[in-house]
Amino acid sequence: MKNNQKICLVIFAVFFLIAPALSPHQSFAATDNEAVDFLNDSFYDSEVETADADDPLESFNRVMFDFNDTAYTWVFNPVATGYSKVIPDDIRGSVDNFFYNLREPLRFVNTLLQGRFSDSGTVLARFFINTIGGVGGLGDPAGKGLGYPRINATLGETFGSWGIGDGFYLVMPFFGPTTVRDFSGELAEIYALSTYYNWIDSWEGTVGVYLFAKENKLSLHLGEYEDMKQLSFDPYIALRNGYFQYRKQKRAHGALPSD
Repeated sequence: MKNNQKICLVIFAVFFLIAPALSPHQSFAATDNEAVDFLNDSFYDSEVETADADDPLESFNRVMFDFNDTAYTWVFNPVATGYSKVIPDDIRGSVDNFFYNLREPLRFVNTLLQGRFSDSGTVLARFFINTIGGVGGLGDPAGKGLGYPRINATLGETFGSWGIGDGFYLVMPFFGPTTVRDFSGELAEIYALSTYYNWIDSWEGTVGVYLFAKENKLSLHLGEYEDMKQLSFDPYIALRNGYFQYRKQKRAHGALPSD
């Protein structure tokens, strides 16, 4: 096994074991995965490096994919569909902005750790402008009014900038496609986000916040997953390729246009 993969495995094991122990009531803080446009041909170009698709646990990953697919079809999608019919788009968009804004301090730290100082200034400006002028992050005056774009910066990307390899591809229950490196970074960020949820005194409440954030985001992207499945001979492969293509685009374009 390559040294980079060994390092990733160690990081994954450490964070997977200690994150719940350190914060038993806060380990399900909302995540911030941007939606992937599976209908965009750029996600399926022929230039994807074969190393990106290192998938030694494919049998396990396919079981997890089927589990997530069943949960989506019978639970999450129906709930999100009903929710979208009751709550207007602008309110759901504001809720999504709020949860996005909560992670801006993490993006600020990661841009600094990656040496992206100009991006760190943009992230910091967005956070203060949207927290104050956007009423706690519900609005996005920094992006829509002042032209500060959303910036990509995760701890997994920081590990990558330090030369730590992906390890291998993973599909995690309720989380979806990731890699050992990226999932390790996400666990660390989840623990860091627990400071935002110190007012919740039970794991049930924390899980509820997490599920609400995910259902709200899903309600803004209804139908995209079904379209991907209809157009794909093997949805598992399509999702895996889409994940790596999206990461490739994020590396090439650090800034995202505001919604």
